[in-house]
Amino acid sequence: MAKTVTFTDPTGAGVDVELPITEVSKDLDDYESRMDHIPSVDEFYVDLGMQYQLARLEQIRRAHFTDSPLHLALRGHMGTGKDHDLEQFAAMLKTPYYRIPLTGEVRDITLIGSVKLHGDGKGGTESRWQDGDMTRALRGPALVNLSELNAAGAETLFALHGLLDRHRALELPTGEMVRLRDDVRIFGTLNPTDLRDYAGTQTLNKAFADRWIIWEKLFPGEEDLVQMIERRHPDMTPKVRELLTKLAVEINTSFSAGDSRTRVETPMSLRTVLDRYPAGLRMYADREDPMRWAWQEFILPHIDQYDRDHYETVWSAVVRKGPAGDPFGG
Repeated sequence: MAKTVTFTDPTGAGVDVELPITEVSKDLDDYESRMDHIPSVDEFYVDLGMQYQLARLEQIRRAHFTDSPLHLALRGHMGTGKDHDLEQFAAMLKTPYYRIPLTGEVRDITLIGSVKLHGDGKGGTESRWQDGDMTRALRGPALVNLSELNAAGAETLFALHGLLDRHRALELPTGEMVRLRDDVRIFGTLNPTDLRDYAGTQTLNKAFADRWIIWEKLFPGEEDLVQMIERRHPDMTPKVRELLTKLAVEINTSFSAGDSRTRVETPMSLRTVLDRYPAGLRMYADREDPMRWAWQEFILPHIDQYDRDHYETVWSAVVRKGPAGDPFGG
């Protein structure tokens, strides 16, 4: 009997979703490599509802859309945890996870593959087809994350059109049709298209965008951040945790503001809140004001000069002077 994993709605509104764990056949030529691509469950990950949403969509796919393409893209600003959400969904299902960044340097042959010369063992060479990143992922169970969708070049997007629509296949230059298997799911992530400095990004081609369901991924709120910090840094003192979450919420509210004349251009991402700032707090735990030292040495260097006044205004309003003593109660 197939093993399953249960996803629970953290709001308590939805019914539990039970999905089977992926079975990777040992007959696959790349079995060992594919097993190495199964990510580990992150013990510090806090599900704010995305895992349940992903599981619910998967349940609907299996029940009603087995012959129709339903590909999901998560759109959100840097540091909101889009890629991490998808990686952890793969980890829960024990599915090989392939993250393929679609940077401006990626070309269709990188994704699909090409013919390369190999030594024939007799002093000569022979031509052999070599799968690209996408083709390789499609040949077995996989959760594929096409990261940074709106940074890809036009030729890359057009190469994927047939795979993402009802054709559901990549046609290789060799004539082989690599069809989208029932145990392969394609996801994507992208940054919002606005005036932000997301170098290399662009508005998605409308024909390409129409091949996706797009969900927005927002910055977590204060209660959500408290959960994350408590799990990652349970020894952080309540006062420091409270001030850190308020700083992040205030900064990210300004970052998300619609008026480009007043908003800041760099958020306090989850990397900043959960990793960088706590590292600074530990490094300067013996100083008179560890929060201020961590702010100056681990946060402000990431901020554009013209935004620092606003950051300092938020600091003065929220913290002003951090609590004395070890931020981790030592």
